[in-house]
Amino acid sequence: MGLIGYVVVRRMRGEPLVAKDVYVPPVVLVAVGVHGLAKQGLSALDVGWLAVTVLLGVAFGAVRAATTVLYARNGVLWQRYTAKTLVVWAATFAGGVGVGALAITAGMHPEARSMPLSIGVGLLGEALVVLLRSRAAGVPLASDKR
Repeated sequence: MGLIGYVVVRRMRGEPLVAKDVYVPPVVLVAVGVHGLAKQGLSALDVGWLAVTVLLGVAFGAVRAATTVLYARNGVLWQRYTAKTLVVWAATFAGGVGVGALAITAGMHPEARSMPLSIGVGLLGEALVVLLRSRAAGVPLASDKR
C-alpha cells in the first residue's frame, strides 16, 4: 500500500510521462501475482472469480486514466491525477473489497486472491488508456533519464 500511496502523491503533483514508469510496475505486479497463483491448486470457481476481478481491475484502471490530466510541459508530456482520480481510487478499493467478499462467500478459496495481481491489472488498465491518450496528444513522452 505504501508504494501505491507514493505513486498517487507523485502523480497528484504532476510528473513527466515516462513509458517505463507507466508499464513496468503493473507488468511486474501482474507477473508476481500470476506466479503466486500458479503455486495454488485453483478450482474452476477460483479461476472464474479471478477473471471477474481482473476485468473489474482493468475497467477501474481505465476509468482512472480518463480522469488523469495530460499536458505538455518543457516539450514533453506530463500527467497529473485530479480529485476525480482519487474518487476512482477509493471506488476501486471499495469495489475490490466488495467483490472479494462476494467471491469468498460464493466459495472462492481465500488463497486464490492475489493483491499484487489485483493492483497490477488496475495499473495496467490505467497504463493502456494513458498511453493511448498520450499518442493522440501528439507530444513526445519524457525520457527515462532524470
